[in-house]
Amino acid sequence: MTDIQAAGEGSALPASHQAALDIDVLDEIQRRVLWLATRIVDAANHDRDTRDGVKVGGHQASSASLASVMTALWFAYLDAADRVSVKPHASPVFHAIQYLLGNLDRSYLTTLRARGGLQSYPSRTKDPDDVDFSTGSVGLGAAAPLFAAVTRRYVDAHFGARPRSRFVALMGDAELDEGNVWEAIADPSTQGLGNVTWVVDFNRQSLDRVVPGVRVGQWEQQFAAAGWHVVEVKYGRRARAAFQRPDGEQLMAWIDAMPNEQYQSLFGLVGPDLRKQFLDGAPSEVESVIADVDDTELAGLITDLGGHDLPSLLEAFAACDAETDRPSVVFAYTVKGWGLPIAGNPRNHSALLSGDQVDALRASLGLDRDNEWDRFDPSTPAGQWIAARRTHLARPSVSTSRPVQVPPSSGLRAGRQTSTQEAFGRILSELSRNRDVAPYLVTTAPDVATSTNLAGFINRAGVFSPTQQRSWNTDPMLRWSESPTGQHIELGISEMNLFLLLGQLGLARDLSDQPLLPVGTVYDPFVLRGLDAFIYSVYSGARFVVAGTPSGVTLAPEGGAHQSTITPSVGLELPNTTFFEPAYATAVDWLLCDSLHRIAGGAGTGADATPEESGAYYFRLTTRPLDQAPFEATRARMGDAVLRRQVLAGAYRLVDASDLAARGAPQVHLVGSGAVLPEVLAAAAELADEGIAAHVVDVTSLDRLYGAWQDCLRGGIRSARVPSIPGVLAGAFPDRAPVVTVHDAASHAMAWLGSALGVACVPLGVDAFGQSGTVHDLYELHDLRPGSIVNAALAALALR
Repeated sequence: MTDIQAAGEGSALPASHQAALDIDVLDEIQRRVLWLATRIVDAANHDRDTRDGVKVGGHQASSASLASVMTALWFAYLDAADRVSVKPHASPVFHAIQYLLGNLDRSYLTTLRARGGLQSYPSRTKDPDDVDFSTGSVGLGAAAPLFAAVTRRYVDAHFGARPRSRFVALMGDAELDEGNVWEAIADPSTQGLGNVTWVVDFNRQSLDRVVPGVRVGQWEQQFAAAGWHVVEVKYGRRARAAFQRPDGEQLMAWIDAMPNEQYQSLFGLVGPDLRKQFLDGAPSEVESVIADVDDTELAGLITDLGGHDLPSLLEAFAACDAETDRPSVVFAYTVKGWGLPIAGNPRNHSALLSGDQVDALRASLGLDRDNEWDRFDPSTPAGQWIAARRTHLARPSVSTSRPVQVPPSSGLRAGRQTSTQEAFGRILSELSRNRDVAPYLVTTAPDVATSTNLAGFINRAGVFSPTQQRSWNTDPMLRWSESPTGQHIELGISEMNLFLLLGQLGLARDLSDQPLLPVGTVYDPFVLRGLDAFIYSVYSGARFVVAGTPSGVTLAPEGGAHQSTITPSVGLELPNTTFFEPAYATAVDWLLCDSLHRIAGGAGTGADATPEESGAYYFRLTTRPLDQAPFEATRARMGDAVLRRQVLAGAYRLVDASDLAARGAPQVHLVGSGAVLPEVLAAAAELADEGIAAHVVDVTSLDRLYGAWQDCLRGGIRSARVPSIPGVLAGAFPDRAPVVTVHDAASHAMAWLGSALGVACVPLGVDAFGQSGTVHDLYELHDLRPGSIVNAALAALALR
């Protein structure tokens, strides 16, 4: 472990930052950053009438604790190619820095947490300035740069080295309580990344309290055990100088041994009260060590922490740069509320400075209400330094000149009996033969690659490793060849890591100037284990494909623990995500190729164009082999062009019972999605024998159907017109008739179709935990057998 507190006063700053760097100027800048961050929150709460009586909020104390670290980074350390994730509660500091650098218009400074303004937490997709990584759900934004570095290493190996980037994460110490942080650093895929630095804002306070036990030793050991370089920046220069005096080590030993609650209590005290509190429980020698230190000097001495000492911070960052073959973590000891009257207060997390306190802070900086928002005068040393840093940090625009051409079909030839999981794997293998597509494909899975049918792709493309690895076993079914040319990134069993990596692969165009076509697979029940990271990635604007497979109670022998039932609801309701559950192989082919085409930057082609989408494409698949003949019969009846358009739009008529309806037979729509289509078809045939015209609709994307319906509703509401039925629904349901929905998932996921069509609806699905058995057994338990579907159809007809 590198201990900056032990570094001498002669320790050099990074060579690239020595020239003309004036620490006093840097300190002046950090004081202005602190002011602007504090005032941004103050203005949001006190200058703006929200008209709803709800507190706007903000985090002045949490921002203050990182003001020094972020000043050191942006104004003395970072290069243009570096990428930084900012602690959620420090967003005002980030925006203050961007404003001083000229990257944010002044008008935004009073819009924190306002519509169209600065977001509560840094957002890649919603903030007006250039945010590298969205943050908000703690632990995820911290881990994102680590997986961005994994992505950069992959990009460099396959497409040539990009300009060197550091990937930096600024995180609160409480974020180390999040399990995903430790899953990320333990994964073999993240090892050896010398361009990664995490900076822990070690202020020893959480949302609710002063943390009673400081676990820094434990955390440092965990990082070291994972192969990380650990740096501790505990004390500033003034404190270190005092510790080097005669008997000064006793003073340092007492501060190190002091309970955290006692240390934090010192920040609200002055004079004799501070001295008394400090000496409470101290060895007698300590009192004699500080006997000649006056009260004012003592206060500054014992609260002089390294996380607010700019030279110490820059020394730490230089030490990280020297480690080129492993990630680094810096524990920067800070004060929550540093520089503010609420410093160290146990309840300062969401506390706001009073008007008088803001006035006093403004006056202490020589500002008034007329110039409080001003940038530095360009002619001053601070103004000149900031102008130089602005030039140094300017980034070139991201290239968009390398379009990836994805065909509308892989050329898959489906057998008579094929599962959608098998088709998915075969399609990827076919695409790996396409010269226009193959270089950009990259797959990943959390130790389930072979059981989710990625083996064929892996056999052709290999497994990625930064260095060539010797293979000690020969498997005729799976060639696990690891090398820098491999295109599959294998992960340990962590669904959080899967979605974090997919998210960063899906942002490679933005962060590494390289388009990729990322595809991940995971057992569908465990999509929910990675859901927080899934949400984080699509909120950040990442584009990727993920296949959840196998799924539902159709995975009958595995039992309830492995039988997903609510994942379609996630796919349907999650923004920036398009959910698919096709039943037939050719539909999988068309949907997957179209999704990859959209990820590559297209928006559908010609007559097949559908509304522009961004984000993830979630395929819910099954291992149940289905007879492909019904789809082929529909293909012959409708033709590829029409059928493909309807498959992409979300639904098509698999069975058209119009002939029977024309003879006066009552009509009903049987609507299925995914693995249940054989039972739906059997029920339709039985109803036909009873003289009922049962149209079968295969829903390939509930998401696109629902989205089309909602678009029409919202259009009508906003224009005060009667909403229309969208074309995709009108095409699949041309006749007004009751609906029975059948789904190997919670029944409510499809139940909205009755409202959309304005007809009676009987939804069938899985509304209880499953158990082990056969497919027949489980379908019978949950009323998914043909007989139950027939009875539901009769009930729907009766409800007319």
